[in-house]
Amino acid sequence: MYKYLLEGNNINWMALFALITFFVVFVASIIVVAGRNKAYVDKMANLPLEDNHPVNAETNKNHEA
Repeated sequence: MYKYLLEGNNINWMALFALITFFVVFVASIIVVAGRNKAYVDKMANLPLEDNHPVNAETNKNHEA
């Protein structure tokens, strides 16, 4: 694919820019995800399962059953 983009005088700069941008964002996201602290990831993974703070506690009192 890259040979087609770079061959001849008619270089498709928009396609080349999109391809390079995709790879830069992909590599940056891999680095960010791999660099996360294990304790932080475990805390965020268990957050929906914790029941310390009920959701909409005050609005549930105002609704009819």
